Amino acid sequence: MSSPHQSLSRRTILRAGAAGALLVPAGAVLAGRSSAQPSPTLRRDRPTLTHGVAAGEITASSALVWARSDTPARMLVETAATEDFANAKSLRGPQLTPASDGTGRIRVAGLEPGRTVHYRVTLEGDDGATSEPLTGVFVTAPTAAADITFAWSGDVAGQGWGINPDLGGMPIFGAIADARPDFFLHSGDAIYADGPIAETKKQNNGEVYRSVTADAKNQPAQTLDQFRGNYAYNLTDKQYRRFASSVAQIIQWDDHEVLNNWFPGEDLTGQKRDGYTEMRVDVLAERAHRAWAEWQPTQLAAGGRLYRKVPYGPLLDVFVLDMRSYKDPNPDAWNPDDSDGILGAEQTRWLIDELRTSTATWKVVANDLPISIVVPDTNTDRPGARASMEAVAQGDDGAPLGREKAFARIFSATRDVANIVYLTADVHYAAAISYEPERADYQDFAPFWEFVTGPLQAGAFPESPLDGTFGAKYEFVHAPAEPDSSPAEGFAHFGTVTISKDSRSLTVDLRDATGTSLYRKELTPR
Repeated sequence: MSSPHQSLSRRTILRAGAAGALLVPAGAVLAGRSSAQPSPTLRRDRPTLTHGVAAGEITASSALVWARSDTPARMLVETAATEDFANAKSLRGPQLTPASDGTGRIRVAGLEPGRTVHYRVTLEGDDGATSEPLTGVFVTAPTAAADITFAWSGDVAGQGWGINPDLGGMPIFGAIADARPDFFLHSGDAIYADGPIAETKKQNNGEVYRSVTADAKNQPAQTLDQFRGNYAYNLTDKQYRRFASSVAQIIQWDDHEVLNNWFPGEDLTGQKRDGYTEMRVDVLAERAHRAWAEWQPTQLAAGGRLYRKVPYGPLLDVFVLDMRSYKDPNPDAWNPDDSDGILGAEQTRWLIDELRTSTATWKVVANDLPISIVVPDTNTDRPGARASMEAVAQGDDGAPLGREKAFARIFSATRDVANIVYLTADVHYAAAISYEPERADYQDFAPFWEFVTGPLQAGAFPESPLDGTFGAKYEFVHAPAEPDSSPAEGFAHFGTVTISKDSRSLTVDLRDATGTSLYRKELTPR
């Protein structure tokens, strides 16, 4: 099937990646501020685009364009229908200053729906000197029925597995760029703020894995600059920059943007958290939230809200959840009266209302934590109490408890809403899970599917058990036998979703790091 993005020439994508590679050496060391040197062809007093360019938060008529400067400068953006930038439209963007770590974004508007848009970013210094420009592309959302392809995954630079020069950096991002999706849904764990990266680490097969290191990755992130430096680290990889410049992103967050398994109000005192001196998780989360918003092509809703609906024409609505900011404590996962659970009361009502009123053929819910995969949290276990849980399920197979109660409400309230599909990452393996009332203890819902993928560039783990409360069953799993398998051992994943404008069917492919499909499921709309 074709999409508007598939008309983009390979030469354009390679050019976008090469331009970024000129500006940031693969081994650059970053700690909130870039140490990248300007290209020899540039005057040294000119501003420099240090970490490539990126786009996100696409609509039918606009998109957000992101960039970073090494010195105070004005962000200038041009957009055009062709890569030669004939008849380009120009926009003066914001002043990029140290207050935002040199990052900035501008929404380019007035675009035509369902079209490939080329953009070019240049920086203008206070003295009028300009940077070398960098280019990128994105696809606007359609307003009429059209073929759609998007990709999703999560988990980057986790468990100490960093940018590997022997692999060519983070090669899975090159595979996603080569797949040419209309957009990429980032399911969270865009960084591992709590995961230092050493120069070497031994793999399960005995071989040595080498990583590019950085000052910001020498310890768990606690300061604002350390959180910023984790995002900067990822963007030193040429494959990541090529991906970011050629695929628009829709981004959510999960735990590792702050630290493993966190929840609001948590205190780290008494936990085994090596390297932490700031024990108040809310303080860490505030700093992490700011870095998340600065360093990615995203725009927060009113009040800093992360959950949102992304309309993508008559065939698709994407509902991006925030299963972290309103989360109840992990030790309360067995609470028999937990009606707000992992989403909070307001977000739960919002999801029900938005699903019920959506007119799109397919409603894709991006849940950054899985629904029925059992994910324990040993950090907050209490002596003599039932096991603390990180995700939704507890593993008891019985009536809904704790966070399951809110999802039971969602499933029941939307049982008459056709064609809901759930997409997640988080557990570091790929899986397809079917949900059937006839297998479930709780049966007041319509059958549905949940698809799991990841990690992008992190440790992979064996499959976890499923909770049977909602009749979950593995239909496919691709996972290692040993925990913490490196990205070089064959268990990095991303997924693609394709919607046909003619049949209106939705097809999910779970793919390995090369883009090869390991499993395919076609769903017919009802």
